[in-house]
Amino acid sequence: MSAPTQARAGMQKAGGIAALYIAIAYLAAIPYFVFLVNYPGVVDPIQKVILLRDNYASMYWMHVVSFEFVALALIVVTLAIHQRLKELAPSTTQFATVVGLIRAGLLLASVMVFNYGMGAVVQLYATAPDQAVSAWQVFEPVAGALGGSGGELLGGVWILLLSAVALRAKVLPSALNWLGVGIGAAGILSVVPALSGLEVAFELLQIVWFLWLGIVMVRTRPDAVA
Repeated sequence: MSAPTQARAGMQKAGGIAALYIAIAYLAAIPYFVFLVNYPGVVDPIQKVILLRDNYASMYWMHVVSFEFVALALIVVTLAIHQRLKELAPSTTQFATVVGLIRAGLLLASVMVFNYGMGAVVQLYATAPDQAVSAWQVFEPVAGALGGSGGELLGGVWILLLSAVALRAKVLPSALNWLGVGIGAAGILSVVPALSGLEVAFELLQIVWFLWLGIVMVRTRPDAVA
């Protein structure tokens, strides 16, 4: 096996491992944020800041593991898929890759804003509770907007385009590609206010997609990328 083929096969396995990490990290984040801390269920601004204060350390590290590292893993997955599809549909794949990298960068920025803002607010709450609450009402929307709250347009476009190219070129399992088309469409449509519920469907189904994609890429044979 030639060195270039080895390098391509290694990149596919790295992308597969990164995709598996993303799926596992999201699976770990759901019970923590939804059930253990229940951050999404807290509406009152004061109670939100109190929750941040009481769970600062664990929330900080969960954000690092579940979102910062996920953003970095997303870059690896994006580059690995680009390598696999770039000769099949160069223009579409290149555009999808740019979208994927932008999404990863915004996700990284989102969690960094959240963690920095959380630390500043928790520290401020000890001396000026009202100011801390007001500050968090600024930090939180910015972090949410960067992370895709209010519609998964970038994630939807990325998954839809890659799945469409792979489906047309008969690369990757057909069922995985059709799943990606459905997930991508849901992400794009979630930007419509009346269809905002599709954002939850996108977030949950993308875990299945990343898990499946990761298994396929890890099992990629060298001759398949030669």
